[in-house]
Amino acid sequence: MTASLTPMTADASTDATGATEPQPTAAQRKERTRARILDAALGLFAERGFHGTAVPLIAERAQVGAGSIYRHFESKEVLVNEVFRSAKSALLVCLELGHDPQAAPRAQFDHLWARLVVYAREQPLSFRFLEMQDHVPYLDEQSQRVELSVLAPIFVIAQGFQQQGIGSGAPTELLMAMVWGAFVGVMKYERLGYLVLDDARIETARDACWNLVSR
Repeated sequence: MTASLTPMTADASTDATGATEPQPTAAQRKERTRARILDAALGLFAERGFHGTAVPLIAERAQVGAGSIYRHFESKEVLVNEVFRSAKSALLVCLELGHDPQAAPRAQFDHLWARLVVYAREQPLSFRFLEMQDHVPYLDEQSQRVELSVLAPIFVIAQGFQQQGIGSGAPTELLMAMVWGAFVGVMKYERLGYLVLDDARIETARDACWNLVSR
């Protein structure tokens, strides 16, 4: 039997079963490269911080040339803002899921804590990136708006606590800082290996934080 000499077309390939699959379009290849750059940047920013991460390191991890990064992102500042907005937007979606603004203050607090745990567990690099450094110096206007969109619903919750006499008259911003700081500290200690967090310890930390801010 004579083997077929018909060349494979440039826009098709075969999978494990021999079936023909179309090759990705130029737009799809561009989007995949962009996604690899964003993933590599997130990992490095989370590990080394913004200032400790050079563009060639991002290119090496993403397996692209440094020039490719600048074709997708004008500068490292533009890239880190894209990473920031993606991480913050995902956090907002996570926090809003299942939130009941009419629930009692303690129920809202418990839900907030539980959703923070979900985010930290499911997106550890994004959480580490958000908690490890001061982002303000390089945030552009769009990123600042995203930041406010995340803080706004939490601010409303904290204000509701105050209106019900919870928090000993502490400023709303102070209550927010105390809750975020407590949660970040607990998760950071686990990451550094200083403690092991099971469900019971997470609940103990939650209750301790509530007792601290609700007095």
